[in-house]
Amino acid sequence: MSTRIEQRFAALAREGRAALVTFVTAGDPDQATSLEILRALPGAGADLIELGMPFTDPMADGPAIQASSLRALQAGQDMHKTLVMVTAFRKADDATPIVLMGYYNPIYIYGVARFLADAKAAGVDGLIVVDLPPEEDDELCVPALAAGLNFIRLATPTTDDKRLPAVLANTSGFVYYVSITGITGMAAPDTGKVAAAVERIKRHTALPVAVGFGVRSAAQARAIAAVADGVVVGSALVDALKQGCGADMKATAVSVKAVTDLVAELAGGVRAARRVAVE
Repeated sequence: MSTRIEQRFAALAREGRAALVTFVTAGDPDQATSLEILRALPGAGADLIELGMPFTDPMADGPAIQASSLRALQAGQDMHKTLVMVTAFRKADDATPIVLMGYYNPIYIYGVARFLADAKAAGVDGLIVVDLPPEEDDELCVPALAAGLNFIRLATPTTDDKRLPAVLANTSGFVYYVSITGITGMAAPDTGKVAAAVERIKRHTALPVAVGFGVRSAAQARAIAAVADGVVVGSALVDALKQGCGADMKATAVSVKAVTDLVAELAGGVRAARRVAVE
């Protein structure tokens, strides 16, 4: 039986367009506002949602997402509350794929077996755990696959053809191509280099390839959507939420709209980049 992630990418391939994958941090700036944003993302144009699991030391993330994680933790967010958010989301939306993204430590503390069971029950579809390399697949990746969750792996500009098979061995759902070296949100992707990288990855796998890191505008989203199966946007949305909050970083009447307005713009860019339909 295929997962929501697989079904969504297949449907979009038939439409001849890329997916817009949106990242927000669970519990930022507070749980109620975060849930409201989560519920509003599909209507604004998000095709898949990455929900960040707050962690005290998100070493692969730039200042924007690091700050969002800290805000969420200070507001009392934890793994249990994140899974409760997904459960609440699923009451009204049984179609939009949700991927939990973050680091292994919070999952390890929660307990791997308990986490996988609770995540599956809540309606989570996949995991991106950035600090578990393929050599550690028995820790989480293999059990996640057995539990029916997709395990999405990152490939980077430094992942060469020798390394790619190991990276892709247990990857499912899609491949997340990190378009730049470094941390999130700090530079814009080079479309030409991205196109070449996507083509190279696709020589090794039939999985969709979504591209993230550095996409902040509809124009950038359109350019990436023309050469990839998905466009991932995170830091720009986190920044939009921050701008929609008050000086004390508390939610305001425009917090949710600040995020959904940008999602709608990005979705317009993605949808304007028509690709060859797959029959």
